Amino acid sequence: MRSSYRFVMFLQTVGAYAILIFFAYLMLFPFLFMFSTSLKYQTDTFRYPPRLIPQEQVTASVPGYEGQKPLYYVMVGREKRPYALVETNIQVGIFVDPNAPQNTYTHALSDVQPTGGADAQQTIMFNGKEEKLWDVRVAGLVIPMVQISQTALGRFVDPQDPTQQVLQNVRLSEPVEKPTARPQNYKEVTQLQGLDRSLTNTTLVTIAVVAGQLITSVLGGYALARLRFPGRDQLFVIYLGTIMIPFVVLITPLYQLMVLIGWVDKLASLIIPWVFTAYGTFLMRQFFITIPKEIEEAALIDGASRLQILWRIFIPASVPALATLATFTFLYAWNSFFWPLVIINTGNRANHVLTLSLSILRGKAADNANLVMAGAAIAVLPPMIVYILAQRFFVESATSSGVKG
Repeated sequence: MRSSYRFVMFLQTVGAYAILIFFAYLMLFPFLFMFSTSLKYQTDTFRYPPRLIPQEQVTASVPGYEGQKPLYYVMVGREKRPYALVETNIQVGIFVDPNAPQNTYTHALSDVQPTGGADAQQTIMFNGKEEKLWDVRVAGLVIPMVQISQTALGRFVDPQDPTQQVLQNVRLSEPVEKPTARPQNYKEVTQLQGLDRSLTNTTLVTIAVVAGQLITSVLGGYALARLRFPGRDQLFVIYLGTIMIPFVVLITPLYQLMVLIGWVDKLASLIIPWVFTAYGTFLMRQFFITIPKEIEEAALIDGASRLQILWRIFIPASVPALATLATFTFLYAWNSFFWPLVIINTGNRANHVLTLSLSILRGKAADNANLVMAGAAIAVLPPMIVYILAQRFFVESATSSGVKG
C-alpha cells in the first residue's frame, strides 16, 4: 500500500514537471527562435519548414574544378551519397524508346544527335503524333528515341571520383548541411544601422532615468511618509492622481515645452522629463511607512540628521523596493519608443536609441531576417539579464511586505 502511494506521488510529480516544462518551452520558444535566427545565414532563414538550429551547407573541392562546390545528396542505385554540384541549368531531355515506352531516359541535349543527321532527321508516329527521332547512347548502344519533355538539371559529380556523374533537379535536391553559427550578423547589423551608437545612447538614457527616479522617489517618498507639513496628504493625493492621466494627453504640451526649452532632437528630452514618477514616489512612501518609527526616533535622539537617517536606515532597509522600482524603470526606459519617435528626428542617427534604430532597420533589412533578429537580440538581451538578476528582489519584497503588517 505504501509503495503504491509513493508511485502515485511520483507520477503526480513527474506530470506536474512535464506540464511546467511544456509551458515554459512555449514561453521561451520565441526567444530561442530569435536568437537562433540571429546566428543563421540569410539563405537558412527562408528554409521551410523553419529550423531552430542554424545550418550551413557543406562544400568540397573537386579535382578539375575551381573553388569549393556545394554538396547535395543524390541517389546512386539505392544509396544516398553526397555529390558536388559543378554545373547548373543544363538543358536535358526526357527520352523514351518507341519499342519499350515503359522506360524513360534522361540525357543532356548536347549528348544526343538527330537520327539520320540534322538535314534528314528521321521521324516516327508515336501516340498519334509524328515525332522526331534522336540517337541516345544507353549502355554503349545507340538507340533511336523520342523526346517527350525538356527541363533544366544540375550536374553532380563524386568529389572523390569526378568521372561518376549524375543529372538531377537542383531545387529538389537535399543539401548536405552541418550545424553552424554566424556571429558576424551582429557586426554587420551594427555597421548597417549604427547600433553601437544607439546602444550607447540607450544605456546612457536608461541609467540616467533610473538614477533620477530612484533619487526623486526616495526623497519624495521619505518626505511624504515621515515629515509633517501643512497640505502633505492633499499634495500626495494630487501627485498620485497624475498617474491616471493618459500619456497621449501629455504628448502635445510636453512637446511644446521641449520646443520652448530647446531640447527637441536632444537626449536631454529623453531624460529630464522622466526622472520624476508618481508611481515610484508612491511605492517608496508605502514601503517607508512599514519601517517602525521607534528606529527613527532612536536615531534622532542620538543626534542623527534626516539625511543620515534616510541614508543609513531607510535606504538599506528598502533594497527590495528600490530593486523593484529600478527594474520597472529600466524596462520602461530601455523599451521606450513612442516618445523618442516624437521628439528625436529620424535623420539624426547620432541621437537615436535602440527602438528607433530597430524600427528603421526593419525596413532597411526587410529581406535579411537574420540581421533584423540580431538587432532585436541586442535590444532584448540587457532587459532579460537585468530581470533575471533582479527577480529575487521581487520575491524578497513580496515576502517582507507580507511579514510586516
